[in-house]
Amino acid sequence: MKNVEIKTQIVVYDSVEELPYSVQELMNKAIETKRNAYAPYSKFKVGAALLLDNGKVVTGNNQENAAYPSGMCAERVAIWKASSEYPNSKVIQLAISASSSTQITKEPVAPCGACRQTLSEYEIKQDNKIEVFFMGEVGKVIKTNSLLDLLPIAFDKSFL
Repeated sequence: MKNVEIKTQIVVYDSVEELPYSVQELMNKAIETKRNAYAPYSKFKVGAALLLDNGKVVTGNNQENAAYPSGMCAERVAIWKASSEYPNSKVIQLAISASSSTQITKEPVAPCGACRQTLSEYEIKQDNKIEVFFMGEVGKVIKTNSLLDLLPIAFDKSFL
């Protein structure tokens, strides 16, 4: 037996204004699309914006349904939309913003496990890292250099 240590490095920005300007614009797209999320049950809205290598920005927001778990997370809406509309483009960056109508979301909200798995499939498929920036409603923004920093032991097609 041996112990293996896995390390993940993140960068923490104190606010959106501290981000590079291009990332501020991407995060603002995530914040903007979050407003159109359909979240009447959880009262928790999430917006995602993807920057593609062709310069296009693709957005998505969470869509709930009374018949749980028929809804869908913002990150998966965005990545599937990008893959559908731009199948030959690579995702360079992902920005995520989340907020609740019941309280101010001050802590950064990372993608859920299902979204991490789905996003990792695209990062592995495109053989190019996806920088991930995520925040709550206000305050700090966390950056990872790769989606796999959030899911270091990923399941992929090589296991099938």
